[in-house]
Amino acid sequence: GMSIAPFSSFARGHSEKALQFGIIGVGGRGTSHVANLLSIEGVEIAAVCDLFQINADNATNLCVQAGKKRPQIYCKDANTWKTMLDNERLDAVIIATYWDVHAAMGLYSMEKGFYTGIEVPAALTVEDIWKLVETAEKTGTPCMMLENWSFRQDNLALLNMKRLGMLGDIVHCHCAHSHDCIDHWFFDSKTGEQKWPAKYLLEYNRDQYPTHGVGPVLSWLDINRGDTFTEIYSTASASRGINDYFKRKFGENHPNAKLKYKQGDIVTSLLKTKMGKTVAINYDMQLPRPYSNRWLLQGLKGVYMEEKNSIYLVENSPKYQEWESWKPYEDKYNHKWWGKNGSSGSHGGVDIVMLTQFVDAVKAKGPLPIDIYDSAVMSAIVELSGISIEKNAPVEFPDFTKGKWKINKPYFALDKL
Repeated sequence: GMSIAPFSSFARGHSEKALQFGIIGVGGRGTSHVANLLSIEGVEIAAVCDLFQINADNATNLCVQAGKKRPQIYCKDANTWKTMLDNERLDAVIIATYWDVHAAMGLYSMEKGFYTGIEVPAALTVEDIWKLVETAEKTGTPCMMLENWSFRQDNLALLNMKRLGMLGDIVHCHCAHSHDCIDHWFFDSKTGEQKWPAKYLLEYNRDQYPTHGVGPVLSWLDINRGDTFTEIYSTASASRGINDYFKRKFGENHPNAKLKYKQGDIVTSLLKTKMGKTVAINYDMQLPRPYSNRWLLQGLKGVYMEEKNSIYLVENSPKYQEWESWKPYEDKYNHKWWGKNGSSGSHGGVDIVMLTQFVDAVKAKGPLPIDIYDSAVMSAIVELSGISIEKNAPVEFPDFTKGKWKINKPYFALDKL
C-alpha cells in the first residue's frame, strides 16, 4: 500500500463514538450502501446528498427505521454536494453518483481529509485519474474505488490458492462483464426511454464497464506489486444489438430504433504486462445473454474457469486433464473475510464484506483494502480502450505507481493460510 498517513476528522478532535459517513448520491446504488452501512457496528450516516428529494427522504427514513439519527439532507442543486462536504465533520464519504462527476467529488473529498470511496469507475479520463492519484499522494487521504467483485467469495478463495502456488506461475487471464443491460440499465423496459447511462452508448465506442471483470485480476496477476500493464489493444464489433432490441420490442418506428449508436456490441481488449503475462477483457452488455464474468486464470500448474465452475490442477486433480468441481476448493480455501457461514445482503453478501473492510480501515486510520493505484488502473481501461479502438493500434498503459510496482508488495486481502 501507499506509505501515507491517513488524515481523518478524528485527528481534528472528532468526539463521536460512531464513524460519521456522508453519502453523495442515494439512488439505487447509494441507497444500497446506506442499508449495508447501517448494519455495520460503529457507523452513523451523518448526511446524504442527492439531486432528488424523494431519494434523500428514502435514505434518511432507512436510518430512522434502523434506530439511528436522521441524517442532514442536502438537496438543492448540482453543486450542493460541495456544501455538504464543507459543512459536515465526516470521517468518510461514499460517492455513488453519475459517472461524470466521480472524479471531481473524489478530489474535493480527499482535499477535505475524508476517507473516500468512489463507485465504479473512479474517473472517466486518464487526466482525471492522474489527478486522483496525485491528490491521494499529496494529501495522504486514502481513496478507494468500490469494486465489489474483488471481494467475491470465489475470487478471494482463488486468490488464496494462487498465493499458495497451486496454479504455478500465472501466464494468462480472461475476464468480462457479460450482462445484457439494455432493457433496465440503459433504457426503461416499459417505454424504451433513455436512462442516464444511455448517452455513453451514443457518444463513445469503448469498454464502458471493465472494472467488475478486471477487479480481481489485478491481485491474481500482482499488478502494481511486482508487475504492471504496459499496453492495451482494443477492438469493437459493429453496433447492431441496441437497434435490433428496439425493433423487436417496440417496433421500427420507435425513436431509439432509428438512432445511430457509436458503441460496438462487443469490445475485446488485450493487455500485456512487463513480466510477460497477458489479459483478455470483454465488454458485452448489449446482446441477449445470461450474466457471466467469464473469469479464467491459467498458470503453469493449472487453470480455473468460472463459467464451468471448475478447476484443473496438474498436481491435485485426480484425473489427468479432466475438470473437477470448484466448490470443494472454494470451501477449503475460503477467505477469512467470509467466515464459515458466508455473508448476506446485496450482491450475494459481497457488498457488506467490502464495506466492512472499508469501515475497519477508517476505524484503524489505516490503508483502504483497494488503494488508489489499483483504482486508477481499473478505471483507465475505459478511456484507453476507446483511444485504441479509434487508432486501431495498441496504446501505452500509464504506470500510475511511477515505478513503485517494482518494490511494492501484495497487500490486498492477505490471509493467514
